[in-house]
Amino acid sequence: MPIISVQMLSGRTPAQKSSFIKQVADIAVQTLEVPERAVTIVLTEISADDWGVGGRTMAEIRATSPEPTSA
Repeated sequence: MPIISVQMLSGRTPAQKSSFIKQVADIAVQTLEVPERAVTIVLTEISADDWGVGGRTMAEIRATSPEPTSA
């Protein structure tokens, strides 16, 4: 029974998360040759204030970046 844990910045819509879970589950089923009911996916959302890259929070990076940045 594969358990797939994904950490991401908060802010995705329920529809985006649902689509992501479905697509990851489909890939796991195909690649690992397991039934879909055996695949567990856990999404953990982390706020931009609690996510750091290069010594800065993602909130700081987003505030100074001209382009949208996601993780």
